[in-house]
Amino acid sequence: MQLDDALRQIADIRQHMVRSEVFRGCRAATVGFSGAAGVAGALLQPYWVAAPDSDLGRYLALWVGIAATSLAIGGSEMFWRAWRAGPGLAREQTILLTQQFLPSLVVGGLLTVCVARGAPNVAWMLPGLWSLLFGLGVFAAHRLLPRQILWVGTFFVVCGFACLWWGRGASVLSAWQMGISFGGGQLLSALVLYWNLERSDAPSP
Repeated sequence: MQLDDALRQIADIRQHMVRSEVFRGCRAATVGFSGAAGVAGALLQPYWVAAPDSDLGRYLALWVGIAATSLAIGGSEMFWRAWRAGPGLAREQTILLTQQFLPSLVVGGLLTVCVARGAPNVAWMLPGLWSLLFGLGVFAAHRLLPRQILWVGTFFVVCGFACLWWGRGASVLSAWQMGISFGGGQLLSALVLYWNLERSDAPSP
């Protein structure tokens, strides 16, 4: 029994260390790339799909494609770093961060499918809902990231409410709803990561 208790305490201590250390597997350059892709998507949308409210398929192809590409690049780098680091805190942190952030992405994907197939008349709400869900994901994972990341989560939530509040009429599926919310939010995330983790005079953990 004493051995079991000792092993349980060691496991608890290790889990506490995983949660208390700042995660360093997300790089500013990769996150910044996804932000730049969001801004580029906003510039491209008027040429790719001039009337997104009547051509939802092309609109979704553009933004889901940008999101999937960003996720694939960022996720690949993060897991490559975890694999290269070998068994230990870095790998466990990567798994924990994924567990915390992934539900918001899954819900966002399922919501998109449901709206596209069953209720395209409310598709104007998608940019706002995407931004709200992404903000919730940031809040869920914030304990593993620099504390300033809370401002990023707040940015996504505010953008989500703004898109839902002003997203009808002439602004239906406006390109800059996604350009500002997704592109701007990711660029802000990249700035937070660089300033707190990567610049030469950043405070040590």
